[in-house]
Amino acid sequence: MKSLDVTGLSCPEPVIRTRSALKELSPGEKMEVVVDTVTARENVSRAALSMNCEISVEETGHQFRLTLQKKI
Repeated sequence: MKSLDVTGLSCPEPVIRTRSALKELSPGEKMEVVVDTVTARENVSRAALSMNCEISVEETGHQFRLTLQKKI
């Protein structure tokens, strides 16, 4: 599974990097994105949904781990 760490970046950079990485995924493939703000979590989630992905979120300390899976 690919992993993308966008902690410390201000919006819209986490969304831009996530969208770019999602374009490289094949249907059914998963990717993990790590963000450190609620705003980034919400914006990355919206972007992933708009790109036909399923999302699960896990909060770990001061970070959020989003697992994105491109739908088949």
